[in-house]
Amino acid sequence: MRRSITRRIVGAVAVLLAVGAGVTGTTPSGAAPTQAAETPKTIHPGVQMITEGGQCTANFVFTDGQIFYLGYAAHCASTGGATETNGCDAGSLPLGTRVQIQGATMPGVLAYSSWLAMQSGPRPDANTCQYNDFALVEIHRGDWQRISASIPHWGGPTGVNTTGTGLLSSVYSYGNSQLRLGITLLSPKTGVSLGTTGGGWTHPVYTITPGIPGDSGSALLDAQGRGVGILSTLALLPTPLSNNYTDLNKAMEYARAHGVPELRLMTGSGFNPNQLPLDLGYLGL
Repeated sequence: MRRSITRRIVGAVAVLLAVGAGVTGTTPSGAAPTQAAETPKTIHPGVQMITEGGQCTANFVFTDGQIFYLGYAAHCASTGGATETNGCDAGSLPLGTRVQIQGATMPGVLAYSSWLAMQSGPRPDANTCQYNDFALVEIHRGDWQRISASIPHWGGPTGVNTTGTGLLSSVYSYGNSQLRLGITLLSPKTGVSLGTTGGGWTHPVYTITPGIPGDSGSALLDAQGRGVGILSTLALLPTPLSNNYTDLNKAMEYARAHGVPELRLMTGSGFNPNQLPLDLGYLGL
């Protein structure tokens, strides 16, 4: 749908004001500064997202210049079974479906789904159908000041990886499955990529403790802290207990061509890959 120039300008100004308000307070020129409590940043990559009872993990924060989104996997809104992973055939809840966001005061709404986009036009090639697993949930305007783009433990993202991952290159992730019973000690993961396959659409990855149900949608960072993937599936063959991550750059390009033309990734705080995956701070050490 085309938006008027006025709406674009108003939306862009609103985003800028929200970002500014969410980072630092401002005072009128000449006025005495006030000690205002900063809004806690409770909406960020790694929070749990629940759609019709199914739980996933947020990957990154995005914007199109008008509104903010949290990303997760398209299959998080699936209406089919766990083995239905081909996005050109699998069922999905419709756009507008409410999504509960951990740390938000209001639910978000499903605003874009790669599965629905692929099913609404000419059928893409087999790799795109199988591996394009990306969705955006619009964050309620009343929660914008609660947003932080930074990934817990690791920091980042520093940008978007546009070249893929090489064999045995270092990668970093942060999952938040309910099956871990809130033990954040087990959320940060590091590992190695097995390369880039599926016509550039997917990255098989081994991490110290694999992603499990509930981690779906979580972020993958490369050794420079760039966003590289979205957790899609747990693989059994030919690489048992590895995870497949949808390529973030290709997923964003597809989204720009199918309904979110100005989509961009919000960057986070400084990336620190030298922390231990299991943060000893959680143990009081």
